[in-house]
Amino acid sequence: MEQYKEIAPRLVGLREGIGWTVAEMADLLGLPEDKVAGYESGTVEIPVGYMLDVSRLCRVDLTTLISGREPHLKSYSVVRKDEGYAVDRRKDYDYKSLGYKFAGREMEPFLITVPPKPEEEMVETAHRGQEFMYVLEGRLEVRLGGESIVVEPGDSLYFSSETPHALRGMDGKEVKFLDVIL
Repeated sequence: MEQYKEIAPRLVGLREGIGWTVAEMADLLGLPEDKVAGYESGTVEIPVGYMLDVSRLCRVDLTTLISGREPHLKSYSVVRKDEGYAVDRRKDYDYKSLGYKFAGREMEPFLITVPPKPEEEMVETAHRGQEFMYVLEGRLEVRLGGESIVVEPGDSLYFSSETPHALRGMDGKEVKFLDVIL
């Protein structure tokens, strides 16, 4: 089962627990009502940016929203190699949360793997906040506001997440990079 089908009821429960209607939630997030209803239906993928916006608006931890479990560490958190919490929020990317154990995070660090794909299959997304990417392996094409930028191992990119962006691995190879969303 796709993880968004498990997250959707938590979105509904959180919204209803606060006492907001779908229309009120949509208004507070600056989104169309049908988009919020779609995410809550469990029938469409839920962007991590949307989950981050909801978690901030409702003052709940993103880990709680995604996993249904509360993070508990407050002074530091170690996540060992290959132990990141899998955030299966998109079919085309592999997200591993690297900060999921730390309560009260002010940023969301991820290890992301993006496969190669044709340019026409790139899907743009946008969300509130800022984003920092640091490429570890492979060459990554980032389409950012209509401009194509190629970043390689050791390169970094910092941008407003409100700018529509899409990603793909180049040269027929997947790309691994650190992604921090603020």
